[in-house]
Amino acid sequence: PGIGHNSQEHSVVLVRGGRVKDLPGVRYHIVRGTLDAVGVKDRQQGRSKYGVKKPK
Repeated sequence: PGIGHNSQEHSVVLVRGGRVKDLPGVRYHIVRGTLDAVGVKDRQQGRSKYGVKKPK
């Protein structure tokens, strides 16, 4: 689940808490737009949660 990603085996990511209901045992989220995790492209609403700058 999620909106696309570029994560690979040795990507360095920032992790926050918060479970994922449909994935047993997963209790973490990756903070998008930090370190190796890119933000979501063309995101208009809720941008701060996905590391997206305000469009010009």
